[in-house]
Order: sequence, then structure tokens, then C-alpha cells
Amino acid sequence: MKASILIIGDEVLAGATQDTNSGFIALELRKWGVDIDRILTVSDEVSTIKQALEFCFQTSELVISTGGIGPTKDDKTKSAISQFFRTELVFDSGTYSHLKELFRQRNRLELLEMNRGQAMVFSDAQVLLNRYGTAPGQVISKNGRTAVVLPGVPYEVKPLIKENLPTILKRYGLNTQFYTRTVSVVGIPESKLAQILEDWELRLPANTTLSYLPVGNRIKLRLTAKGPVAMELEKQLEYHISMLQTLIGPNIIGKHKDKIEDILKDVILEKSLSLSVAESCTGGLLSGLITSVSGSSSYFKGGVVAYEAAQKSRILNVQEHTIATCTTVSPEVASQMAEGCRHLFNSSVSIATTGVAGPLSDSYNNPIGLAYIAVSTSQGTSVEKVHLSHLDREDFMRFISQRALQFLIQVLQK
Repeated sequence: MKASILIIGDEVLAGATQDTNSGFIALELRKWGVDIDRILTVSDEVSTIKQALEFCFQTSELVISTGGIGPTKDDKTKSAISQFFRTELVFDSGTYSHLKELFRQRNRLELLEMNRGQAMVFSDAQVLLNRYGTAPGQVISKNGRTAVVLPGVPYEVKPLIKENLPTILKRYGLNTQFYTRTVSVVGIPESKLAQILEDWELRLPANTTLSYLPVGNRIKLRLTAKGPVAMELEKQLEYHISMLQTLIGPNIIGKHKDKIEDILKDVILEKSLSLSVAESCTGGLLSGLITSVSGSSSYFKGGVVAYEAAQKSRILNVQEHTIATCTTVSPEVASQMAEGCRHLFNSSVSIATTGVAGPLSDSYNNPIGLAYIAVSTSQGTSVEKVHLSHLDREDFMRFISQRALQFLIQVLQK
């Protein structure tokens, strides 16, 4: 079975709102063995939406749309879909009762006529209760074409998909599942890695695919197996990953988790370590990545954003002489930041970042994009130099944060 995902909204096309729905929906569909044929983003125009539906249904039996079903005049998805499927919009008393209860819970006493319009549903649709918003989801199916119509708000889309997708897909008698494992590899260029794994890759069974996904200095090898029994798929991938381990074992930093912060958690807990961070050029993003993981309080003691040179000395005990002779963006300062942070928090390990994010150079005329990452443990301090002059400020800060966690994992696994 093939599906298309249709993201509707002028604000998404304009770049004012970031689309996170399509990625989530695609992942959920793949769990049930549904191949994603295409993902489209279109404007809030009836004719455009209808054209997009026709285009998607040329190759897909299922289209899931998000956005454009709110109460305002620019929400035109329902009108477009009713025309496309040649069905009427009718008043649904159950949806209206839910709206009134939702307004009562939110202390909104007045239910406007435009809000009442959200109780208008397709006459032959299955209505999906939206527990977190005013616009219900709907499923409409005709002539082998099925559309799942959802609101655009991500925290409304996620429960609607999780609660209803299995039931919707069972209509097609689907019994195929996907099982995916991600192996994170460092220290080998992508082309060289592909060469090393050529014979291994050729031996993968027909129901298993391999994707190379470069992320910064890390390459994620995503193995996906497709079949009716999840447990068998899991055993199959476990075997192939064990073979992979014999080929590039020292370069593998993670075999179970996709995100670098989740991989770090496993490494830290396995070694019973505690962690602290000292940030300059990453401005708190590094701490944010670490604390985004549930349970991080069991190993993360805290962090410091010491941006000004004087605060590096005052809080982290970086020597003023070192700053004066080496500048704030140097391996020496990065080392002293990490060491000072480890002692400040009394942690097993500490990591520090310092660099020039741009777009202007610092007061020492260090090159834009230069950064140093330091990891301090009881065995000593390791430093890595990174120079990424092509990245803008925001991308640079994100990259260094990710790279810092990767470097920390590599140091801990030596």
C-alpha cells in the first residue's frame, strides 16, 4: 500500500511555520508497512488542494492531510475535499457537543458562529474525536481512495494519528510491519564506509533495506526490515548488525538509538558516570540537548553558560593569563573550561565548548566558524578542533552541540 502526505497552509509555504507533521506521520505509517509515495505542501486554495489530491491519488490509495480545517475564512480544506469527493457538509451534533464542552473547560463562554462551523463534517465520513482541539479529524473513502483529514496543530495531530491509524489501516487488511534499527558510525567517510560494507550489504535479504544518513561527522546506517512478524524482523536485524560489528566495530558509537543525546544516555548510565557542561559558543543548546532526554537528571548535574571572558575566569577558573595569550577560542581555554566545570559540579566528566559563531569575528580576530570542544575526565582532558566557516550562526551552534556530544561519546568509549 502507498500513501501520500499533504501539508496544507500558506504559513508553511512562506516559511513562517515549520512542518513537523509530515515526518511524524511518515514514521507512524512505516510502522504499519505503508510506503510513503510523496509528501506535498500546498497553499490554502481550493483549486490547489483539489489538484494536489488528484496528483496524490494517481499513485496512492491513502492521503493524509493536515491543516486548513480551522474556523477562519482562510481554512478551505473541507470545502476542497467535499468538492473533490462530491460529498456534502452536514452538521454533526456530537462534534458540536464536544465543542461546547471544550469551551466550558477553557472558560470560554461564547461559542461563535464560526466555531459552530467546525461541527460541519462530510456527510459520509467517519469523525475522529479531537480531544485537544476544536477541529475534528475525518476519514472519507470512495472508489478506492481514502483521505484522512486532520488539523494542522502538531499536538493535536499526534494523538489523532496514534489513536486512529491502526483502525483505519486495518480496513485494508494490512499485516505487514516495519522494524528499524539505526547504527551510528564515526571516523569513516561515507564513500569509504560504503566500500567496506559492499559485500555485507549484498548479503542483506530482499525484505531489508539500508540507508546512509550523514549527520554532521556521524553516519547513521538505518536498517529497515519489512514482514508480518515484528519479533522475527528484530532477530533478523540483530544478526546483520552483529555481522556489521565484526567489520567496523571500533567505529560504532551506537546500535540502538537514533539521536545522539539518547546514545549518550546509554553510554553514561552503562559507565555509572555523572556529567556537567560549560558552554560559550553553544549558548545553552548543549544543556538543552542533554536535558531533552527523559531521565537525564540521574546523570546530568548541571551546566554553565560562561559567555564573557571574565565569567570564564570567575566561574570556571580559566586563567586570565591563558585568555590573554591564547584568546578565548583556543584549546587551552576549552581545556580549562572543562576542567573547571568538572570541579565546580564535582562530576565524573565535563564537556566544554568555545568558538566563533559569526557572522562577525570576535575581539581577537579568530576566524568565523572556529570552535574547540574539550572533554575532561579523571584520566585527563581531550580537545577537538572544528572549523565550519560555511554555516550561519544558528546552524553552527546546533552543529557544535551535536558534535560535542559525539566527541564526548568517542572519548568515553576509548
